[in-house]
This record gives sequence, C-alpha cells and structure tokens, in this order.
Amino acid sequence: MDAYQAIVTKRDTRSFTSEPVSGDDLHRVLQAGRMAGSAKNQQLNRIVVVTDPGDRAALAGCGRFADWLPACPVVLVIVVPTEGGKAFDIGRMAQNMMVAAHGLGLASCPVTFHHEAPLRELLGYPEDHEAPMGVGIGHPAPPAEARPSAPRIPLDELVDWDRWQA
Repeated sequence: MDAYQAIVTKRDTRSFTSEPVSGDDLHRVLQAGRMAGSAKNQQLNRIVVVTDPGDRAALAGCGRFADWLPACPVVLVIVVPTEGGKAFDIGRMAQNMMVAAHGLGLASCPVTFHHEAPLRELLGYPEDHEAPMGVGIGHPAPPAEARPSAPRIPLDELVDWDRWQA
C-alpha cells in the first residue's frame, strides 16, 4: 500500500482480536513514530509501550473515552515534558504510527488521557512530564455491523485560496 492509500483509507478502530502484534510489526510502528519530525529537532517525545493486560485495564480509567483499551493488545503512550512539549509533535508522531500500523494491516485509534495522576503512577514517568495521548494498535476484529464511515466535507468547502472566503 502506498503512502497516499494508507492515509486516505485509514479508519480509527476500537475493536481488536486477541492476536498479539508481532515484534517486527511493533518495531516498524515505533520506528515510524521515531521518524516523525519535531520542532527544532528537539525530539522531546518518548513512548511507553503497554502490553500487560492489567496495565491496559488501568489505562482505561485514565481517559474519559478509553473503555476500549483493555481489549487492545498494545497501547503506545506518548510522554512529553510539561514545559516545552509541542502538541503538534505529539500529533505527528501519533499519525505516523497509525498510518504505519494501517500499512501493516493493523488497526489503530488515538486515545486522550484526562487523568494525569493515576497515569503517572501507573507508568512511572517524572513529575515534569505528562502523557496527554496515546495510540492503541492491534489486529482488527470483524466489524459487529456494517456502518458507513462519516463522510468528509468536500475539498472546496475545506480550502480557501489566498484569503478566507467563507
């Protein structure tokens, strides 16, 4: 699958099989995250790979919409310094990992963590860091029901040329 196809066909998935993600596939996904650009090439992001079932269950309590994490074989938690971490860099890393996972036939979905204290206690990162989001990856479960994906707005509604027109 070429890069464009991987981008335009990737869908967020919160339902996974119990099949583990291979070490080779996980390495490729992590490598894709490592290669994401960062502001001034500071490379401040770090990733905590969570595979333990009990820890994945505990992660579910760290986000308001994270109840799907216990069934997700791998959760990649992005940890950044509280001061100086760039939200755009987190997004770039997460998107790289999700597109790479999709290209490997894996499903993925981003997750926002809202409850920092239990997350820090679980993962053990320092007080001067935070983990605002992560990415769950695994083999996609068969869809429970056929449902169309939400359509995107047309390009001519999204883009203005030279000046705001809307």
